[in-house]
Amino acid sequence: MTGADRPKRVLVVHYSQTGQLDRVVESIIQPLIATDAIHVKDLRVEPVTPYPFPWPFIRFINTFPEAAHGVGCEIKPLDLDPNERYDLVILAYQVWFLAPSIPIVGFLKSAQARALLRGTPVVTVIACRNMWLMAQEKMKQHLQDLEARLIGNVALVDAAGTAASFIATPLWLLTGKKGPFPLGIPAAGVAEKDIKDAARFGVALRDGLLGERALDAGIWRGLGAVRVNERLIASEKVATRSFYLWGKLFLALGGPDAFLRKPLTILYAIFLLTLILTVVPVTALLKRLLAPLLAERIRRQKDYFAEPSGE
Repeated sequence: MTGADRPKRVLVVHYSQTGQLDRVVESIIQPLIATDAIHVKDLRVEPVTPYPFPWPFIRFINTFPEAAHGVGCEIKPLDLDPNERYDLVILAYQVWFLAPSIPIVGFLKSAQARALLRGTPVVTVIACRNMWLMAQEKMKQHLQDLEARLIGNVALVDAAGTAASFIATPLWLLTGKKGPFPLGIPAAGVAEKDIKDAARFGVALRDGLLGERALDAGIWRGLGAVRVNERLIASEKVATRSFYLWGKLFLALGGPDAFLRKPLTILYAIFLLTLILTVVPVTALLKRLLAPLLAERIRRQKDYFAEPSGE
C-alpha cells in the first residue's frame, strides 16, 4: 500500500472524570470511525492514582495549586507504538481551575507526548462550565513547547448559563448528581443537543483528512466551534492570577497531602467564594459600562481568543 493509499491515522487522547467529555469525543469522532479510509485510535489518559468523582470538598479545593502551576500527575503509559506517526491528534481536556486538567498536563509533559506531537496537526476539544480562555492559553503554550501545530479548538459550555451554573456545576462535582436540583436550579453540564451536534466537527475533520477540505487552521471556521464571552475575559484573568499566587503558598507547604495545606484550603475556599461574589461581578459590570469606550479592544480580544477556529 502506497502512502497515498494508506488509511489516514487519527489519535484521540482524552481524560474525563464525569464521562461528559468522553461523550463529546464520541460524537466528534463518529464520522471518522464510520469511514474506512480513516483509522482512529482512541486512548484515555489514566492517572496512576485516580482522581475521585464525586469530589470530596477539601480535596477538590486542594487540587487548584497543582492545576494552576501546571504540575502534572503521573499517568500510565499509553498503548502506543513510539514509531507510529499520526495525521491528526484530537486532544480533549477538562478545565480545572482555569487550567488544563492535571492528568492531561501529565500526558503533555510525558516523553510519549513529545514524540507524538512534534510537527503534528492538533485540534483541542473542551467541555466545561463557561470559563476556558485562560486554560486554552496554557494549552497553546504546552503545544508550542512540543512543536505541535494547533489547527482548531472547540469549546462546549454548560447550558445553564453563567449564574445558574455557578451553583449547578459545583453540586454536580461534589455530589455526582447532574440535576436539575431543588429551588429551580437547572441541570449542570453541556446540553444533549450540543453534544450530538458536535458530530459536525468530525465531518469537517473527515473532509480535511480525505482532501475535500484543507486540514489547516480554517478547518472549523464557520462552524460555531467557540463563543468568547467578553464579559468574562477580565474575570478569568483576575481568577487565574489569584490561583497562581495562592498556589505558590500552597506548594511551599508541600504536596497535596501536606498537613498544613488542609486548614489553608478552608481559608482559601472562603476567599474564593468572596472573590467570586464581589470582584468578579464588579469586574464584569465595569467591563460592560466601559464597553463603548473599549469596543475596538474588546473586538481584538474576542478575535484573539477565538482563534484558530473563529466564532
